[in-house]
Amino acid sequence: MRIALDATYSVDPRPSGIAVYSQELMTGLAERYATDEFVFAYRWKQFRRAARPARNNVQRRLLLPPVSVFRADVFHALNQRLDTRLARHTISTFHDLFVMTAEYSSPEFRARFTEQAKRAASNSDRIVTVSEFTAQQVSTLLGFEPGRIRVIPHGVRVCRGPEGQTRERMILFVGALQVRKNIVRLVEAFERLPVEWRLVLAGSNNGYGSDAILKRIEASPARERIDVLGYVDGPKLDRLYARAALFAFPSLDEGFGIPVLEAMAHGTPVVSSRRPSILEVAEGAALLVNPEDVDQIENALSSVIANPDLSKDLSVKGLTRARQFSWERAVKATYDLYREILD
Repeated sequence: MRIALDATYSVDPRPSGIAVYSQELMTGLAERYATDEFVFAYRWKQFRRAARPARNNVQRRLLLPPVSVFRADVFHALNQRLDTRLARHTISTFHDLFVMTAEYSSPEFRARFTEQAKRAASNSDRIVTVSEFTAQQVSTLLGFEPGRIRVIPHGVRVCRGPEGQTRERMILFVGALQVRKNIVRLVEAFERLPVEWRLVLAGSNNGYGSDAILKRIEASPARERIDVLGYVDGPKLDRLYARAALFAFPSLDEGFGIPVLEAMAHGTPVVSSRRPSILEVAEGAALLVNPEDVDQIENALSSVIANPDLSKDLSVKGLTRARQFSWERAVKATYDLYREILD
């Protein structure tokens, strides 16, 4: 087969979410299916920064819709953007649609995103979603036929540190500072916890609504125990997961929830939201709460802090759950979809 992929989102100096997905999929496909041909297509800005392919079965091309038309069996847009059909068969991946359903962005961005999502759906023969929840949204909000949707979850690499490693009295949160991540309620819950504990926030601090979040943190009576780190890269983030005694992720809305899976893959006990996509990833392996209830968040955090047996149980269950999600599995399922659409 000859497969073209929109590799634009893989070029990111601060990779997270969609960038990680793009990188893992591109690398995994080219390595595992060495007899197939792959075209990594980039928009101009990213094309100039993208590394030249290291494998003989990969070409690098410029993506200039609607001018570009690829001599390929399948074109796969790795984010929910497909402005025109660029090959005989087209697939797009939808990670989430929360922009369309709640006040998590500006009206202008919401309108632009909605139009882009509708256009991508209309140009797709198949849509990949990363959760059953997102699949339902794609069907309901965009009118896309459920039979043409395939759910292929994200993956993770299990990388637990040495046995017996000492965990610090640290509660870790990973994600951009934005309204959707529910950080203000997390801070309110943290303020009620024992004073020997720290809250570490790792993620870019310029998300939607970040100014108000940062002001609330500055006004917190526990300010000296809250670390706002900004974006943290891969190796440093791994060390944070390994050091933290507890991972808190009370997000209001997710398409998947990669940080939850990453925390479990490091053996870090997880407290997160009872929201549909999080349930798919973490139910039975984490303490799940109503993220709009500060008391529930506090009680869950306090329970793990006060109960070493519960903490150990969540760690073991989280690792077991994380092993069910691998990038190798995601790569194979994606390739199988390419075969399916050609057959």
